[in-house]
Amino acid sequence: MIFEHTDAVCCIHKLCLTLIGCCSVLFFFQATKNITAESGKNVTLTCRAPNNNIVVEWSRADLQPEYVLLYRDKQFIRDHQHLSFKNRVDLQDRQMKDGDVSLILKNVTTADSGTYKCRVFMRGANRRKRAHLKTDPITTITSFMKLNTKRNTSINVTFKKNLCKSNF
Repeated sequence: MIFEHTDAVCCIHKLCLTLIGCCSVLFFFQATKNITAESGKNVTLTCRAPNNNIVVEWSRADLQPEYVLLYRDKQFIRDHQHLSFKNRVDLQDRQMKDGDVSLILKNVTTADSGTYKCRVFMRGANRRKRAHLKTDPITTITSFMKLNTKRNTSINVTFKKNLCKSNF
């Protein structure tokens, strides 16, 4: 079943499969937002998720396997962070109040062009009792942002958010 609303910034795709008494639901939300920032200034790439976040990962496809930012266990993991982002990125709210896991990119340059991905791993709020399940299920939320740069003064950010949630 697919629901689309082309005038709004949100498209909802819902798929429900029933297999042997088990229902899997996938929600997909997509939004696009343009942001302009001056070269040398800071830009915030917005990403939100429910409050039960356990890992936040910001990456850019052309930097793999390195990432832009990885935040786990209430600390930044810098082992595989791409050199160009060291000391230039931060979370807007490290406590992630209200699910805010937005990335602040400092001193933006034209080299920051690319498609950014925000992935949030969180504990599922759905607590079903099963003998083999000892913890809450983990849900992943993924957001994509395309950062386009102009040579001189401004940077255009295209924000594309994909929210995927799967409950088993």
